Amino acid sequence: MNPRLEMYLLPTAIIDSDHESIIQFARKTVGTIKDSPVESAVKLYYAVRDGIWYDPYSPFHLPEHYRASEILKKGRGYCVAKATLLCALGRALDIPSRVGFATVRNHLATRQLIEYIGSDRFVYHGYTEFYLDGKWVKATPAFNIELCRRHQVPPLDFNGREDSIFQPYNLEKKRFMEYIEDHGSYADIPVNIIVAAWKKEYGKNRVERWIAAFEASGGELKRDFGREEVLKE
Repeated sequence: MNPRLEMYLLPTAIIDSDHESIIQFARKTVGTIKDSPVESAVKLYYAVRDGIWYDPYSPFHLPEHYRASEILKKGRGYCVAKATLLCALGRALDIPSRVGFATVRNHLATRQLIEYIGSDRFVYHGYTEFYLDGKWVKATPAFNIELCRRHQVPPLDFNGREDSIFQPYNLEKKRFMEYIEDHGSYADIPVNIIVAAWKKEYGKNRVERWIAAFEASGGELKRDFGREEVLKE
């Protein structure tokens, strides 16, 4: 193994790829193809994309909010949490994995979500990167297939050989997701950097209100993204 890749195989307190539930889920998901990293990564991708519900109203301000074993247990999380889980599953199968970040502009969202964050810019949107066949390949498991259908967006596929990021257009040829700025890739989840970037983008007071609401509610907001009003340009 290339020494430069070793850090992307190690478990962390957040990317807990050594947790028994992560190991078992990874092995069960790939079954007998575990000796093929590309095929294994593809199977893991679809398991997280569709098996873990996308929830943009998930807590975000503490390391435990991203812990892979907890996301697997809860069965839901926002884009960074889902990318973290996919990263941990990859490492559990000895596939070098890391999490990448970018700022994106969402042109197709819900009225309630845009009002909640006060912007159509999503700072530190997260995706997973696998090292497969000698190169890093991006995989974005955020939107489960049910939400894609509701928003009239083709589900994002992944073949393990080409980057898979959000489609620029939906099925009606209207702009859906636009990548604005790349923030690089990390071996672990930079929680403090994410929270600081959110405060800068959305306003310190707004983000602190979100945190206070999560603390008061025990980490669960009574919001259902899947039932909100879809906005289209």
